[in-house]
Amino acid sequence: MLPSFDDPPGEVCIVRLSAIGDTCHTVPVVRALQDAWPDTKLTWIIGKMEYGLLEGLDGVEFVVFDKSRKRNAYLDVRRELAGRRFDLLLHMHASMRANLVSLFVSAKTTLGFDRARGRDYQWLFCRNHLPSTPQQHVMDGLFEFAAAVGVERGEVRWDLPLRPADREYAARTIGDRDAVLVISPCTGQRFRNFRNWSVDRYAEIADHAAKVFGATIVLTGGPTELERDYGRGIAERTECEVLNLIGQTSLKQLVAVLERASVVLCPDSGPAHMATAVGTPVVGLYATSNRHRTGPYFSQDLVVDRYPDAVRRELGKTVDEIRWGRRVRNPDAMNMITVDDVYPKLRAAFERAGVAVNRSPGATRGLVS
Repeated sequence: MLPSFDDPPGEVCIVRLSAIGDTCHTVPVVRALQDAWPDTKLTWIIGKMEYGLLEGLDGVEFVVFDKSRKRNAYLDVRRELAGRRFDLLLHMHASMRANLVSLFVSAKTTLGFDRARGRDYQWLFCRNHLPSTPQQHVMDGLFEFAAAVGVERGEVRWDLPLRPADREYAARTIGDRDAVLVISPCTGQRFRNFRNWSVDRYAEIADHAAKVFGATIVLTGGPTELERDYGRGIAERTECEVLNLIGQTSLKQLVAVLERASVVLCPDSGPAHMATAVGTPVVGLYATSNRHRTGPYFSQDLVVDRYPDAVRRELGKTVDEIRWGRRVRNPDAMNMITVDDVYPKLRAAFERAGVAVNRSPGATRGLVS
């Protein structure tokens, strides 16, 4: 049975290895714990790539799990935690890799997801479990860990650790522009390619944003060949000039670029949540995943949502008839999103960012009054 934490615990360990978006969702939970328990020592076991984003997060000790080291990655964690005893383990990652990592955490109390959400048998690795709460956004589900130990959510905040050099990079690269549209066009991970929209449509949106909003177009992404191909393809197809930063930024530099942007356009991927963390409106392109579960938390109204249509076409069911969060893994589903779907969302996002609309002749295609 989960004990009452009337007195703050001395040491808490968090297991959340990946991915970028999910670790972003975890940060506000960490902030809530810090606000409620300022003297509690927090240790977070995190993936190597994700550590590159969150390194320097104040008040948090990180233990890095480098999956590229395979078996040695587990030995590294065991060595780091040898002889330590935590008051509480928050097992916030339902995966077998995270389950195995949790075996090296000695804790008086362990808390994981309920059986329905505890994938890969996570519920077997924890003595206490969250109550079953279906159909939640991922971040709301993570906040349940705080609620379960008596910590109120409070104001959702991130305060990501950016160095002055990261912000200087963004200022130097983008400059002082009234309107900046960052397009993070795709995920380079092969098993997630079903989330990617088409190069031609991104190019059309880029030209539209440059013409109507006077926006500077910036492309961002990782160093994979797929992402680089997207960047080259969009740049070749646009009439406007684009600044192609794909494969050229660290994660912290990318966050600084997103922070400086007026609007971010992307599919279901990490930059949607990185942008949310720094307060930038996100136009999300969702056809293969449920925005109510993984959409940009504060930009739900800006999401182009074709997921219900894709579920009906691909699975012959409604969203309510399938497992919460089930993905449509046919990349053709993203073609259900048209540029005309995106235009009004883009306008709403720029208006939220305080950017005026250019109403010159021929510049208002797709706008709604």
